[in-house]
Amino acid sequence: MKNEEIHAAIRILRRAARAWRTPYVTELSQRARDPFRVLISTMLSLRTKDAVTAAASQRLYALADTPRALLRLTPRQIEKAIYPVGFYRTKARNILQVCRELIDRFDGAVPADIDELVKLPGVGRKTANLVVTLGYGKPGICVDTHVHRITNRWGYVRTKTPEQTEMALRANLPRAYWIEINDELVALGQNICHPTSPKCSLCPVRAYCDRVGVTRSR
Repeated sequence: MKNEEIHAAIRILRRAARAWRTPYVTELSQRARDPFRVLISTMLSLRTKDAVTAAASQRLYALADTPRALLRLTPRQIEKAIYPVGFYRTKARNILQVCRELIDRFDGAVPADIDELVKLPGVGRKTANLVVTLGYGKPGICVDTHVHRITNRWGYVRTKTPEQTEMALRANLPRAYWIEINDELVALGQNICHPTSPKCSLCPVRAYCDRVGVTRSR
């Protein structure tokens, strides 16, 4: 994919994404922009299917939805609420540690700075970028496995890791597309551009894709 083709590709994906399910954390932020819920739900979403993340988030927020309220819960209560998300015991511990740090360092508020966010337990750049973009509406590029895989498959970037992909996109992707590209590529990856045997015949942006590394498709 050439740099000038990204504009057409994004326009097409915007239309196509209307037929695909919006990721839960995006839906959450659209209902009420709450950086804390975006942070916690994104932490829950790692290595977890979207429907499981949604149900676990709802159970947890029915018990507590602020750092101070969550700290009144026991680790076991949080584990029970968020099960069966992946690594639920580790995530329960991280959630409590994050709440303590938010209170001790930020008076209970979630920082709007990526460098501060990644210092929190269990928070990587993907989570930090989602908090900044969906929680605060500030520019950022959230790169998960779908964004990393698809932008490399397109030939738009040539990188080895999600963090390298983020930096390459920051250097090349027009800023107007930074926030939206995650939702669009997550939806594309979940529905069509699978890791193995992607459904290239159904892809709305196949004309712009270099199909790097694709050896088998449908």
